[in-house]
Order: sequence, then C-alpha cells, then structure tokens
Amino acid sequence: MCAAPIYHICTREDWEAAKAAGHTEGSPQDRADGFIHFSTAEQVQDSAAKHRAGQPGLVLLAVDPEALGVSLRWEAARGGALFPHLYGALPLAALRDVRELPLGPDSRHVFPPLVTGPRPGSP
Repeated sequence: MCAAPIYHICTREDWEAAKAAGHTEGSPQDRADGFIHFSTAEQVQDSAAKHRAGQPGLVLLAVDPEALGVSLRWEAARGGALFPHLYGALPLAALRDVRELPLGPDSRHVFPPLVTGPRPGSP
C-alpha cells in the first residue's frame, strides 16, 4: 500500500527551473530555513492561506513520501502539528502529480478534488 502523498506549493518559475534541473531545492524561504516545506492533505489548504494568500501562478506538487527516504522528517510546527520537512533536494522522480493551483473568485486557491475530498473519519 502506498503512503498518502505530501504536498509542496511552488511558483510556476520554480517549477520550470525544477523541470530543467530534474530536482528542486525549494523556494528561497525553504533554503533559508534549511529544508523544503511540505504539508499533508489536511494541512495544505491552511498552509496556502497562511503563506501564499492571494498569490497567483502557483503549482501544487504531490509527492510520494516513501521516495524521499531518511531525508524526510516529521517535525512539530504550526500549533504543534507534525509537518513533513525534506532536508535535501526534491527529486522529480518522487512526484506523483503536478497541478496548477489557480485562484478562485474569492482570491483563495482552488485545490484539486483529491486534496479537497472527504478526509478519513469525516461524515
């Protein structure tokens, strides 16, 4: 059974550079923090609202956490919740899916159904 994907939000420019290089070392903020920020399906919409509110031109990367090995660590962050952090480059071979992350009419990002669908334990 495959692990649930984790998500990284990047700019279209960062995505184009990653495609050319075959990997990404994350955004300038990721590099300053020393790791690439990821979120789970349950966390990613709040992460986008907090860190990328109203920002156009974003791309949502769905990543196989098992493909990242020991470089992926789950660490306490916002509200004490565990967030996935990658200490190293993200190889494009670890990607499961790539989607545009457009803004809706309310200037909030519109997430694909796989991320916005029912969560485990929800009615």
